Amino acid sequence: MKNSDPIIAEQLLNASPKTVWEAITDLEQMRQWYFPNIPDFRPEIGFETRFLVQNEGRNFTHIWKIKEVVPHKLIGYSWNFKEYAGEGYSTFELAKKNDKTELTLKSYVVEEYPADVAEFKRESGQAGWDFLIKQSLPNYLAQES
Repeated sequence: MKNSDPIIAEQLLNASPKTVWEAITDLEQMRQWYFPNIPDFRPEIGFETRFLVQNEGRNFTHIWKIKEVVPHKLIGYSWNFKEYAGEGYSTFELAKKNDKTELTLKSYVVEEYPADVAEFKRESGQAGWDFLIKQSLPNYLAQES
């Protein structure tokens, strides 16, 4: 799957780019819709954070490193896992559409993840991003407005 087409999840959000930017980069807000156990997050190039997610008895220690930041427009970071080989890269791009914001998430495989781990299959990744970008984040923003 390396260098194949990225997983893409798009959503038109009923919020300004500033509000969406804060939801995807502010630690307390990210804990509400993204991962509740993120220990720290700063939208600064070079910033790194790590946290454990468990699924069906398997550990996935997420290691994120910020690579790109254009405030209110784009953030990109690498995804590695302590327990598995492979690397991903995800970007969140914001575009103002009238009084709303279009969010485009793109998730790339930079280095192959193990093929025998269900969570690393493309369908699993697409379902996860669709849930986060099309359900969890819009629901969070609706509660906040």
